[in-house]
Formats: sequence, structure tokens, C-alpha cells
Amino acid sequence: MSPISSSSLLSLCVCFFIFLLLPTSESVKINKPRATNVTRHHRQLSYDYHAKTCPQLEQLVASVTSQQYRESPISGPSTIRLFFHDCFVEGCDASILIASRPGSMAEKDAQDNKNLPVEAFGSIRKAKALVEEKCPGVVSCADILAIAARDFVHLAGGPYYQVKKGRWDGRISMASRVSSNLPRANSTVDQLLKLFTSKGLSLEDLVALSGAHTIGFAHCEHFVTRLYNYRGTKQPDPSIDPRFLKALRMSCPYFGGNVDVVAPFDVTTPFSFDHAYYGNLQAKMGLLATDQALFLDPRTRPIVLELGKDKQKFFQAFSAAMEKMGSIGVKRGRKHGEMRKDCGVHP
Repeated sequence: MSPISSSSLLSLCVCFFIFLLLPTSESVKINKPRATNVTRHHRQLSYDYHAKTCPQLEQLVASVTSQQYRESPISGPSTIRLFFHDCFVEGCDASILIASRPGSMAEKDAQDNKNLPVEAFGSIRKAKALVEEKCPGVVSCADILAIAARDFVHLAGGPYYQVKKGRWDGRISMASRVSSNLPRANSTVDQLLKLFTSKGLSLEDLVALSGAHTIGFAHCEHFVTRLYNYRGTKQPDPSIDPRFLKALRMSCPYFGGNVDVVAPFDVTTPFSFDHAYYGNLQAKMGLLATDQALFLDPRTRPIVLELGKDKQKFFQAFSAAMEKMGSIGVKRGRKHGEMRKDCGVHP
């Protein structure tokens, strides 16, 4: 696999083309901070879980993630997305890494996961191999995925937060369970809240975790209807900035476009993990309908304004939300999980 995929090169072209067309966003009045909900207690995860069994664990994973990020920066957003998709389906148990078998399609081959870059899976595979070499049989793929996601957040300029460990790998991986457990590109805030609440996450967590779209890219198929036929009107989404709309249309025609073309979630600083995503929403430059909805809805708009004003506040909210998300549906012990040596294959 070459360090930079064709999709990455296309994304660069789209990114800089759009950047040249866009004006500076206006200043916006910021509301006072809102208190976040109390984090639920989750069972038996701890920061020092592997302190005795694999004390060098985080350094081992970091040696892989840092090299991966240098060689293929797309590994960053793709691994963060991989972690999100894993946790929301069957819990944070690395079930998304399991390969399909004859007669049994696994999560990774579901339609919603078809565009997850191979670099993400490669990062975890390499990290797992190194950890197994130094600490055989004691660290789950699920823990390695959680640590790697944190590493890539930090490598892209985001916060370095502590990761609780102690997850076991899940035994169940079914493609049929994916769609109903992931948000759609055009989900309403009502739909998002229902989904996130079902995972034990709050309104504030929803907005903070959406900030992961400060890096990464989306294929045209996920937003093309916004550009030409929003909700069957045969008109573009009125909440898109006109210059942004023009740039996106040049890269994403309604029919016959290159299916590999991607556009950045954050048009202003697409390779930097910062809080510019929220400013983009205020300037009508959210890429997906579900992104822009966060600014349009009165329940989430105040939080968008708060996080758009203060990068450190965003980093704190994001770190706390990632810890909560990383505790969804964790498996503990052989009764509920397994410890895979190869993340793609049951032992």
C-alpha cells in the first residue's frame, strides 16, 4: 500500500480549491458556557489496567501511530472514525476489525463501513503485532484501537487525554447491526439525540464528538443531494454558503462524477485538529447536512457557539466525550469477550 492513496491526493485538490474560493467567516456573538451532564460510571476500566502486564503499552502503540501519521496522514481521521464506528455498534470491542466468513458478513463489510480507509485497519494491525511481540496475550485489540485513536487526535494537533483500559474483544460482528446504530449524513438533531442518548451520551457529547470532523474527508455521495436536490426540492440546501456550494458543485456533479473524489469536513484547516469546524458551521460551511444541523437547531447552537469561541474548552469537552464513548458496551472477561492475537480472526 503506498503511503498516500489516490483518494488522499484527490482530497488535497478539492481541499485547496475550495479554500481559495471562500471568504473569512464573520464574527459571532458567543453565549455563556453550559454545564455538561455528569458522566455515567462504567465498569472495571482503569488508566493503569496494564501497568504490570504491559507497562510499555502506550509507548509501543505510539511508535506505530507516529510513523503511520508521518507516512500516511489519512491514518489519523480514518482511525478516529474507525473507533467511533466500533463503539456505536456492539460497544467498544474491536468487532469492526473482524473479517467476514463464508455465510457471515462482518461489520467491516457493511455498506456504512465500505469507505473506511485501509490505513486505519493497517495502523491497528501493526500496533497489535508489536504489542503481541512484547506483551503476548494480555492486551485486547479494543484497547489498542482506543489508544491509537487518542494518539492520532494528538498527532493532528488535538488534546492528549488519558485512556482507560481493560476492554476485551467482542465475539459478535454482524453487518446487519451496523446501519441502525450509526448516524446518517442527513440525520436530524432529533435522530442524532435519540441515537446518542441510547449510547449513554449527552447533547454536549454529541456536539463535542462531532468536532472530530475538524479533520477528515467525505465522499460526494454523502452530501451531493444537498447541492442539487435538497429534500426533493430540486434546489440546493439554502443553509449552504453560495461560494461553498459553487466549489462543491465543481468537484461533485449530480451525475457521472468520480466516485473517489472527497471533500474536507473542515474547509479552513482540514489537516489540523482544532475548533475551526464550529466556526465553519456559523459561516454556513458545514459539509454534511447533519453537521450544519447542529448550528441550525436551537438546542445545539449554543454549544456550537461556545466551542467555536474557545479551543481549550473544545479540547476538554472532546476528551471527556471520548472517554464516555470509549466505555460504551465494553466486554469484560472470558464470559463476555475474548483476547484476539490477530484482530481480524477469532482465536
